[in-house]
Amino acid sequence: MIFSLFSKPSTLPAPGAAIAGRQTELDVAADHFVSGHPLKGPYPSGSEVIYFGLGCFWGAERLFWELPGVYVTAVGYQGGETRNPTYDEVCSGGTGHTEAVMVVYEPEKIALETLLKTFWEEHDPTQGMRQGNDVGTQYRSAIYTTSQAQAESVAASRDRYGAELKSAGRGEITTEIAPAGPFYFAETYHQQYLAKNPDGYCGLKGTGVSCPMPAP
Repeated sequence: MIFSLFSKPSTLPAPGAAIAGRQTELDVAADHFVSGHPLKGPYPSGSEVIYFGLGCFWGAERLFWELPGVYVTAVGYQGGETRNPTYDEVCSGGTGHTEAVMVVYEPEKIALETLLKTFWEEHDPTQGMRQGNDVGTQYRSAIYTTSQAQAESVAASRDRYGAELKSAGRGEITTEIAPAGPFYFAETYHQQYLAKNPDGYCGLKGTGVSCPMPAP
């Protein structure tokens, strides 16, 4: 994103040193611009939620809303300390958050492994605090899980993909994997940005290395 040209933090704030933030949530549209589904629920019975960070969240969100079986997506800020941060605060590097995509999916319609394959293949998870020309802590690769089963599947997929990257002469995976903490919805203009602005910026670029699916 354009902001990254001017602010390029590469280290997370020390514990307790993050911007304080605010008690009030940011104003966010009620429904998904593309599907019309509610961003904050209610979600279908049996659906699950997982969160992905893979660089600029504009293009990242589109990857997932286009997958059949994904009920709704939203972009936001996750993995930091600041409460209800703004985009400018996140880009300053003072919140510790990464740009994340919330993915609500229906397991009977799409497998978690399909989501993980998309995640690994559509960005470079070896770059640390950046994705390509987008430099800063808000662009770090991350997966935040909401169940033990998810965590186990994520770890297994990381190991499989890490082996493929090694075989291809690529570096080590730097993706942050952790149980999901608070997800703060980004401002409305960021939600489904590339549906509203088809010619908008998307800096996503994968490694060209395929992620193998697990044996049935």
